[in-house]
Parts: sequence; C-alpha cells; structure tokens
Amino acid sequence: MAGILSLKESVLIYLDRSGGLQKLADDCKPLNDPQQTEAVYRFRVVVNPSDLIEVDPELGDYVLHDPLRAAALFQSVCFLAIKTLSLTDKIHTASQVNISLNFTHLPPFPEYTLDLSSFHQVYGPLRPVSMEGAVIALTRVTKYTQGARFLCTDDDCPGSTGFHHIRVHAPGATESATVRNDFSCRICRSQLKEDVKFRVLGDKQLVELIHVEALNALRGHQQSSSRYQSVTLFLRDELCHSMTIGRLYRVVGIPALVHQWPSITWSVEANTLPTGCPKASPRFLQLPHCMTSAPWRFPAILAHCFGSDLTPPGLHNTLKLCLLLSLVQTRMDENDAFHNLDLLVVTADTLVLDRLMTYSLSLACRGVRHQPSGEMFSWLSRDEHGAGTANIHAGSALLASGGICLLGDLACYKKDKLDCLQCVLESRSVSVFIPGKKYGEEADQQLSFPVQCSFWALADSSQRSGKTDSTTLGAFDCSTTFLQYFFIKAQLAESFGLVIQCGDRVGEEGVLAQTLHTLQQAVQPGRLTHPSYWDFSNEDFQELVARSRGLKVELSPEAVKLIHGYYMASRRARTQSQEVKISLASIKLMSLAEAHCKLCLRTKVLEEDAVIAVLLCENSVTLKHGGSALIIPPDAVFPCDLGNVEGLQRRDAVLDELHQDILRFVYTFAPGADEYITEE
Repeated sequence: MAGILSLKESVLIYLDRSGGLQKLADDCKPLNDPQQTEAVYRFRVVVNPSDLIEVDPELGDYVLHDPLRAAALFQSVCFLAIKTLSLTDKIHTASQVNISLNFTHLPPFPEYTLDLSSFHQVYGPLRPVSMEGAVIALTRVTKYTQGARFLCTDDDCPGSTGFHHIRVHAPGATESATVRNDFSCRICRSQLKEDVKFRVLGDKQLVELIHVEALNALRGHQQSSSRYQSVTLFLRDELCHSMTIGRLYRVVGIPALVHQWPSITWSVEANTLPTGCPKASPRFLQLPHCMTSAPWRFPAILAHCFGSDLTPPGLHNTLKLCLLLSLVQTRMDENDAFHNLDLLVVTADTLVLDRLMTYSLSLACRGVRHQPSGEMFSWLSRDEHGAGTANIHAGSALLASGGICLLGDLACYKKDKLDCLQCVLESRSVSVFIPGKKYGEEADQQLSFPVQCSFWALADSSQRSGKTDSTTLGAFDCSTTFLQYFFIKAQLAESFGLVIQCGDRVGEEGVLAQTLHTLQQAVQPGRLTHPSYWDFSNEDFQELVARSRGLKVELSPEAVKLIHGYYMASRRARTQSQEVKISLASIKLMSLAEAHCKLCLRTKVLEEDAVIAVLLCENSVTLKHGGSALIIPPDAVFPCDLGNVEGLQRRDAVLDELHQDILRFVYTFAPGADEYITEE
C-alpha cells in the first residue's frame, strides 16, 4: 500500500512539473456545459519518459513496460485532482476518467524498437514500441465505442444507478470487449444492461504499414528473396487523418494480440506520431566552389558523366540533365505538388532510354516502376479486422509519394488508363469512389488523395506510319505539331511538364557509339569506352540528389523578371501566329529554374538558371505547339561536345548568345520588358 501511495505521489509531482495539472484544468472547463453529459470523459496526458524516470524510476518502469497499470495510477491521481480542485461536478467515480498516456518518444534501445522487416513476436505485457514504415493502405474513418455505462438489472442493487460499471476501450480490444450483453454485476452478480444514451463514440481508422525497403522491389531491379509482412495500425480519435497513403512515418504504438475465434490477429494501437540535411560527396562540393564564375558548368559535368554504365558520355545529355532536375525537384509537401517535374521522352530507342530511366529511378528517395497490368492509383478490398468498411490500397503512384513513378512506354497502356493519367496530371489528386452498399454503408462516398510524385514516360517515335527515323524538330509542316505527327494525344502531352525529343537526330554515329559502349560493358563491365576528365560513382550521385532535394532556394529579381518576360512573350507570339493559348501550368519555368539552382548546390536562383529553364521549356513547347519567333536548336542546352574544358568554354559562349536571343525575343513580344530587364 505504501508503494502505491508513493507512486501516486510521484505521478502528482510529474503532472505538476510538466504542466499536466494545468492542462487537466483546461480540459475540464468545456465539461461544465449542461448540454454535455457522458459516461466517460477522456483526458490526454503527455508523458516524457526521460523526465518521468528522473522523478521516479519505478514509475517510469511502469509506464514503459506496463502502460495499462500506469494509466490506472494516472487515472486515480487525476480523479482526486478533479474532486479536490472542484474542476467539474459531472465526474462521480474514478472509472469515468479515461486516461490516454501519449509518449513524446521512447528510449533509443533495441528493446523499444519494432523492426518491420523482422519476424514479429509479441509476448509478456503490452508495452509501447517505436516503428517506422510506409503507408500502403488505409480505410475510411469509422466509429468505435470509446466508453459505455452499464446498470445492474436488480433494482435493489447499488449498481442499478450511478456510475459503478463503466467500460472503456483498451489497446487491442475489439468492439465486443467493450460493449456486449453478457456482463455481470460485480456487487450482486446479476446481469448488466447498457445505458445506451450514455455511450461515448470515437473515431478510428486502420492503416497498413510496411518496411520501406519492401518498396525497393518496385524499382524494377533484381531483388533479394527477403519477404516483408505489413502490419495493421489502429489510429484512434485525434490521430485519425494524421497519415497519408504512400508516405513514410515513425510511430509509437502498443502491439496487441486480438482473439477472434478461431484465429488470432496481430495489430498495433498507435499512441503518437513523433516528429538534418544529407551530406554530399566532398568531390561534388569542390566542383561548384571552383566554378562560381561559370554557373552553367557544374550541371553540364553532371549530365555528361551521368549513367556512364548505360550510355557513352555526351550522348542524351539533355535527357540526363532533365532526369537529374526532376529527381532534385520532386517534393513531399502537398502544397508543392505542382512543382514536381513530369517528363515525357519521345524517342526511337526506347530500350536504352528505358534502362537509363530505370537507373535514374534508383537515385530517387522513393522509386516505383509501374506495370501496365497493375493499378496505377488505388484499388479497394474489404477490411479483414472487423472495421466493416473498405480498405483503400495504394497503387504505384501513391506508393511513389515523394519520389518518381516510372510508367515506361505509353503505347502499352489502354485509352482509359491514359485518360485517367491525364486527369491526375492536371489535378494532382486521385479520387476513390466507395460504393456504400458493397462495403456496409448507407451512402456512397468519394475520397480524394494528393498525388505527390513525378511521372516519367516514354513515347516510341518509331511507330509513326510510313515515316523514316530521320525527322528532326522543325522538319515538318508548321500547322502540325511534333506530337501530333507521332499520333500522341495533345492533351496528354500538355499535362506533362516537359517533353523531350531524344535519339532521333543522333544518326549513325550515335548508334555506333551506343553499340560499342554496350558491347564494351558486356565484355568488361565498369570500363569506360570514352575516358573523361570527370568520373563519379553511383553513391556520389545518390548523395548529391539527397543533398540537393533538401535545399531551400529563393528566386533572385533578375531570374523572376526573365521568366516573367519570356512567359508573356511566348504566349503573345504563339497567340498571334498560331492562335495557341499556353497555360501557365504547362510551363514549368519556376520549377526548372529552382531545380537547376539546387543541382548547383546553391540557394539563390540566378538569371543563368532561368536561361536553362527557358531553353528547356521552349523546346518542350515547340514540340507541343510548334515553333515561334524564338528559334533555338533542338539541343540548345548542350550545343557541343563536353569531353574537355574547351568544350565547356564553347558551351558557355553559345549559351551567352542564346541568352541575348531570349532577351531580344522578350523585348519584341512583351512590350515594356525593357523597363525591368537590361540587355547586357
């Protein structure tokens, strides 16, 4: 008895020091509303295990290893505090106080960590553990019984009135463990009946978590024989809607075994969702420092060396640069979903470029290669844990949240799939229709989920009818755009942020270089057919992409003026000559400029970054809508070979000339631009 009193005293000391008593008083104020009468009142107590152990190690041990017993101690102390301080007159017994202990964190030891990639074992008393995983499925929010009042059927028994028999939900308990009709009175052993008008309902949501390494199997590479099992997580009350499908979370929860005859299910009751920038390779950090006077050179070197195991250096540099820009610009923030860079690559050599894009997928923090036969966005199944609702499973795009979804050749997809893809690219969200009758609800429901990944796709230009492979940008009638020439749906192409023509103009020399490179890699893997001054490993590029994605950049006034001037000039020029209205969403100028700045490991977007963005966008818009008065070569960003320093200098000179062409174009078609843009 003395030990229990000592523990309760420690609970009171901790609540006083941590501000828990003041929070308890604040939570009791709304209860004084005469219209609010319930059997059970729930109070959340934030527990910091480190601070609690300093107050009383024995109490800290209870909280970490037997949270149900610890909650009973907090319940007794909080009830005494409520009655002593006269916080509310609606609580008559301690059983009406439902205490939820929410952990700020857990000790960083293996005993308190649940690895979702290992075999799960649950034994001994229920205790909290920390885990990390990606959400692959979730359900709608439904109701559960948070607490209920029962009365004795014997009118002479004291339990026939008052609040002597209160049942509340315990971690891992099913609905039948809280509410059913075979409970007996503790006083006279008569049957109990529920006072339904005092039932307290709460919200619950089921989530499936899986180890993030399991998603690596979706990149398309050969994987190990490891088997991963998902874990069902119960979110209740304030934790509902706190998880988004496809994202990665760290969770503190309490594992529980639930007996549902004849089987036993294993799940986790979520308790809380607890809340540095990666380092880049020293070699990458040295290069931008040495090239501060030439802002265009560092990304050029990266594109030149990128994917050297798959293509010879210097081939498909524009595509390689765009892949890197898309990798560093893809974000997880829902508000920035429209800044992601979606790429559509038009090529006659889909095999090599598909391999290059698959390699690039391995550099993304989350990469998923979608199979045409699979579900791209979501699919439904019936929940198996007694929630009585639909389980919404993540498709490839939602599993790729914060990363890249590689679609491959669009010719492999049916029209309805492409139409759905177009809608998602335009709205950046996917809608899921849940028929009510099929899943136990009276009314149908439609939910919407944000799509927070970038899409990469290929279009095979060799499939055009009766044409040769020598057609280049601009070598066709201006009344027909390049994409219409290859029978690509204009609306779908417009939904992609960037369209890149690749491979059709390299000719026999490029095909020969690619053939020699492929044979060389097959015979002597890792040996470069064309030695370069710069050589970086896959790990170097992974560190660079991770570092660049974490940078926060801001636009300089010069970059904003150039981007705004080009956008206005491009719309006016094409409206006058082609009657084409270009939407702001179809031009990723800001996003491209920011990505180029990040790739340079800078935090301020310069006018040189805006020039690269304009050149890439102009080529893309020309493919979509035809040429304009701004005439630039198809490979404007890489106009010459970059095998040495002299090649970089020639490229800088050509880009300077193109910069002046852009300014003249802006002055001509955007009157008034000369007031805020000064020609150099």
